[in-house]
Amino acid sequence: MSLNDGYSRREFLKTSGALGLGLLAASADPQSLCAQDTAQVPTRPFGKTGANVAILSMGGMFDIPNNQLMLRQAVKWGVTYWDTANSYEGGNSELGIGKYFAKFPEDRKRIFLVTKSTAWTLKGMTEHLDLSLERMRTDSIDLFFVHAIRSISTMDKDMQKWSEKAKADGKVRFFGFSTHSNMEECLLGAAPLGWIDGIMMTYNYRLMHTDKMRRAVDACARAGIGLTAMKTQGGGQVLAGSAEEIRQGGRFLQSGYTQGQARLKAVWENPQIASICSQMPSMALLSENTAAAVNKTRLSALDREALNRHAQAGSAGYCAGCTGICEPALAASVPVGRVMRYLMYARSYGNRDFARSRFQSLPARTRTIMARLDYAAAEQRCPQRMPIGRLVREAASELA
Repeated sequence: MSLNDGYSRREFLKTSGALGLGLLAASADPQSLCAQDTAQVPTRPFGKTGANVAILSMGGMFDIPNNQLMLRQAVKWGVTYWDTANSYEGGNSELGIGKYFAKFPEDRKRIFLVTKSTAWTLKGMTEHLDLSLERMRTDSIDLFFVHAIRSISTMDKDMQKWSEKAKADGKVRFFGFSTHSNMEECLLGAAPLGWIDGIMMTYNYRLMHTDKMRRAVDACARAGIGLTAMKTQGGGQVLAGSAEEIRQGGRFLQSGYTQGQARLKAVWENPQIASICSQMPSMALLSENTAAAVNKTRLSALDREALNRHAQAGSAGYCAGCTGICEPALAASVPVGRVMRYLMYARSYGNRDFARSRFQSLPARTRTIMARLDYAAAEQRCPQRMPIGRLVREAASELA
């Protein structure tokens, strides 16, 4: 669940307090429910690996060193799939996990530990892997990802050999990649390779019902690849804070769960998805998402219809990651998908500092070009009909 589900936290707490932060089958709010140590997040098989993982994964893109209580409580509630990356919080995310394992070494056996490398070179990945092991004070990583690939061509024979050596050395149990861009092509390309154990991809109520995404997920499921969904709140730029967004939130509260919980449930209802990775930087959010995971109430037909209507109404404000369509249409190289993602971090997640730091990491020349480029051709190709030019210029202004 994101930090901002389209209406303010104050409005959310006011509404959820009045309605008991509804869990239809529970007599208490999620905080009360999850305070009982009997509440345990269910697990699912992770592809054909033989591992079972919690259906809710702790995303590590927050200040873990100073939030050790969060990790301890996550273990108690069964949120034992922990996801981080070499780059998260400048390395502090991994250091925070290492701090936790130093204090509670017995918990390492309970954790399905995932980290990622953005090196994209074999030498760089080796350096990142060794550093990650050192930071997290562990001998091995359960799942190691090449982070944020945009094309399956990244996963070539050299990468396969690297993964096989890392496994033989006992440093990595399973190997795969994450992807925010061209997800369907990456999944479809991974399915026949035979050596990809797991994939983390953008997947949510906006994307999960398209024919191409269904085919991609089906192909990976048949191949025995474990799938983890991320960006499951499907944050967009246009509807955030609108009256329609607030109305949708109230509609789900009447059904017994928040709008964010409904979006999680929509993904979990696909048994091909092993887990959802969620950024949960507060105990309240961890509790809310855990409550959704342990509650077995299914979305009604009306709930699913409401999500579909919401997806259609806000499609022009949501980047579906199909950068292979829009970016080649531009006269200069501009990472449209990344810019849209940074804007989402700022507007939908409320994490402006992180969004600004990622945007400013783009080359200065790229940032200069994007502010004056003509995006008409890209907008004509965009399946979502996004006002790409306007949004890129807004990002350049807001995140400068």
